[in-house]
Amino acid sequence: MQRPVYHSQSIQAWERRWFAQQNSSLGLMQQAAWAITQQLHNQFLKKNIHKVAIWCGQGNNAGDGFYIAAFLKQAGFEVTVFATELGHSADLKQAYIYAQSQQVEIETIDYLLAEQNVHSNLPVFDCHIDALFGIGLNRALDLRWQNIIQLFNAQTGLKISIDIPSGLHANTGQAFPCAIQADQTFTILGYKAGLFTGQGKEFVGKLHLVSLIPTDEELKPVAYLSPEKITLPKRKAFGHKGSYGHVLVVGGHADMGGAVIMSAEAAFYAGAGKVSVVCHAKHHQSILSRSPNIMVQDINTLNQNDIQQLCHHVDAVCFGMGLGRDDWAENIYKQWLDSLNQNTQLEVVLDADGLWFLAKHPQQLNEHIFATPHSGEAATLLGCTAAEIEQDRIAAIHQLQQKYAGQWVLKGAGSLILEDDLFICTQGNAGMGTGGMGDVLAGMIASLKAQFHQHVKLHEIVSLHAQAGDLLAESGIRGLQAHEMGKMIYKVVND
Repeated sequence: MQRPVYHSQSIQAWERRWFAQQNSSLGLMQQAAWAITQQLHNQFLKKNIHKVAIWCGQGNNAGDGFYIAAFLKQAGFEVTVFATELGHSADLKQAYIYAQSQQVEIETIDYLLAEQNVHSNLPVFDCHIDALFGIGLNRALDLRWQNIIQLFNAQTGLKISIDIPSGLHANTGQAFPCAIQADQTFTILGYKAGLFTGQGKEFVGKLHLVSLIPTDEELKPVAYLSPEKITLPKRKAFGHKGSYGHVLVVGGHADMGGAVIMSAEAAFYAGAGKVSVVCHAKHHQSILSRSPNIMVQDINTLNQNDIQQLCHHVDAVCFGMGLGRDDWAENIYKQWLDSLNQNTQLEVVLDADGLWFLAKHPQQLNEHIFATPHSGEAATLLGCTAAEIEQDRIAAIHQLQQKYAGQWVLKGAGSLILEDDLFICTQGNAGMGTGGMGDVLAGMIASLKAQFHQHVKLHEIVSLHAQAGDLLAESGIRGLQAHEMGKMIYKVVND
């Protein structure tokens, strides 16, 4: 079952429709707080947590915090609320009054800031709960709020955020400019995109969904979470190497041979029946010494007719890895891309230097071309900066498809995959930020598409690549090498 992800404005509109049906906004706030409190109660008993601090801001997220404080107090926990001045919400004021009625100790956040400045000995709590900002935050935090968030992060004990870590943009996953670093986040009603992409993974911790009301027909997802369990079609007992796809890897400038080797080996480990590499002849010996099952051809000996014939005898092409950016590379790009783009039966992965030349010579790609930029390459394709891409990755991937057509992967933390729908990959790790990982992904896409075509989705392949990276990182994320991914790919495609 697909797990939908929503834009914050869609969540807020959904709430308004629910309230328009005479459902109580205060009741929903109480319901959310009660559901979260029940989960916290069980955790706190297991973890021997007694003293709890709840940090409340000025909006309805703070109302959730006040009710959680009251319910925890009723359950016998020692609770202190640190609050700012109340906002204008009637529900928030009711929550504040209820917390007072339950004898919850309420101090001001300014008291904390003052104690930090004067004594630097703040009260010690077993757990801190963040109810400062909800999903409505859409501006950079001023210095006072930055100081509050940094003070929260500096505390010891378990840290929990309600709905979204305060300071994190709900839709882009960007910190504004800092955010609560939570151990756990209890997100209310539905998943928000910013919890999964951009910088989100750095701040969210373990994520819990608090589902409270039924969805309606007007609620439309902005994306879906890519599934974690992926089952590839089984092989027939009578299959042979011709049954499992022929992958062609094209690239390998005279000065750059490693990328095509990693792509080709990844294609084999992902199950391709045959893999050929077309590259500069100086790399052939290195390729064959590592992987004698790879077939090689000299890229400089092929004319246009040779290229077309070759494309008709393979199932998928990986193009651009280690191609270079000089005049020779540009000629190779022009020589190959039209043939690749015109052959609508061929599965084509366009990566690395191939994307650089696509930006230089823009054209519409057919639906069987899979382009796989990271944020720097995406910036070149869209004529902006990598920082601008990261400010709104979801907008960026839609702009890429609108400009160039085709199917897209925007690599990075919470990789985005845009095919018929938009998907977010929730797996993978920071150790995968190393040279060659993109070449490995390109080889996997070509291999699995060559084998299964429409029976495997692009987002499923990206998830398998991330899972392989997570297996490789089981002993630690620092120092991972892309060329070591092969055995992990073998495991995930056979799981």
